[in-house]
Amino acid sequence: MTAVRVLHITDTHLVGDPAGRQRGLVVLDSLRAVLAQALREPTDLILLTGDIVHDDPSGYERLREAFDPSIPVLCIPGNHDVPQAMRAALDVAPFRIGGHHDIGPWRVVMLDSQQPGQVGGRLGEQELRRLDEALSEAPQRHALVVMHHPPIAMGSAWLDAIGLDNATDFFSVLDRHAHVRGVLWGHAHQALDDERRGPLGTVQLMATPSTCVQFRPQVPDFAIDERPPGYRRLALHEDGRIETTVGWLE
Repeated sequence: MTAVRVLHITDTHLVGDPAGRQRGLVVLDSLRAVLAQALREPTDLILLTGDIVHDDPSGYERLREAFDPSIPVLCIPGNHDVPQAMRAALDVAPFRIGGHHDIGPWRVVMLDSQQPGQVGGRLGEQELRRLDEALSEAPQRHALVVMHHPPIAMGSAWLDAIGLDNATDFFSVLDRHAHVRGVLWGHAHQALDDERRGPLGTVQLMATPSTCVQFRPQVPDFAIDERPPGYRRLALHEDGRIETTVGWLE
């Protein structure tokens, strides 16, 4: 079997105005350009991991206009999303909010780490239980776990203060399941590739840049980077390997 081909995009920060900007960048144009470039390669699944809109629920309509309806899009909210409006607007193909999705020999588990009214994230007891159940139900499948907030330190004090605030609880669940191969997130507006050695094996850790502006990595205070809009492609192999590259808008 060929690898499952996945496109990860995140932090689109759309608003209702098609000319809406973030730091001078027209975010809808940027998203469309990223999709046009990334989808030159065959794609089986798209992951969209939060901050889809920037506090403006009318931005979800702009999102619906931007996507090819033939490719499934799995979505989760970020801290700037409006959950009720998100569910109403994206309760239609090709979009699917949360839950898990089986494709080939893989299970992709989408987690909601949003805390209402907070910038930082947390996985509630229900989400942690759902994660454990989704992993326990399919031990024969390799698992990729996806969320909005970083579960590890990114190396910037300001950003680490608004990451996942109960990462210990999250990893305590993962450490019970040997078939977890990767953890993927957004929120950080930068790329990171790392790994974590747990009691049952090594898990790849991946952060993906935003489709709009990037945050400068490894600095103590907030700063905008000069990197262009970005995305990540993953090849999920039958033997559990994850091959991945970060792409930048040309």
